[in-house]
Amino acid sequence: MFIGHFAPAFAAAAISERAPKLATLFIGAQLVDWAFFIFAAVGIEKMRIEPGATKMVPFDLYHMPYTHSLLGSAVWAVMFGLVIVAVRRDVFAGILGAAVVLSHWVLDFISHRPDLTIAGGERTFGLGLWNYPVAAIALELFITIGAFVWFIKRTKGPIGPAAILLVVMLLFQAINWFGPEPVEAGLGLYIQALLAFGVLTAIAWWVGDTRWHKREVGLAVPTMRR
Repeated sequence: MFIGHFAPAFAAAAISERAPKLATLFIGAQLVDWAFFIFAAVGIEKMRIEPGATKMVPFDLYHMPYTHSLLGSAVWAVMFGLVIVAVRRDVFAGILGAAVVLSHWVLDFISHRPDLTIAGGERTFGLGLWNYPVAAIALELFITIGAFVWFIKRTKGPIGPAAILLVVMLLFQAINWFGPEPVEAGLGLYIQALLAFGVLTAIAWWVGDTRWHKREVGLAVPTMRR
């Protein structure tokens, strides 16, 4: 799952005017993948290309206890939430941010083959939706577009930046689904993933600066949300 991970970010931003900015939630949605690709680049966590690993994704994610175990994801979630609380002085905003981070493990559990752990042990988990391409594609599009539409309905502002964000997300996802498979895992692949996250987060920052929750409209709209 790629853009589907951003669905909880849109949903959290739609829930309340107290939510962190959309770009912050986008970082949270892929935080463990940001960490994984950085860790993989320096050899802390590991992956390799295994054609046929699943019908959709040729990744053998065989060592990622610090980012993709349930315990590891929970630690990242708590740290992210605490940073938001420290900056925003708002526990509710921190809880929303932490929930977005933790949602990554839940969505990976649905889509990955059994390569996730609870705390880095030998037993692995994953429902393997990537072995059912039609269902996987339908789910990813449904949750992403559904959350995006809810975000648009719950916020007010020009539609242009948000539309551009959605188009770029769908373009990146199409490349991910239908483009050539990588032939090896290495620094180039990791940088490519991080650049994709960065581009989407930058556009989300633009969207967040142009849209406000409808509860804020008519009141003093905060200018320093994080």
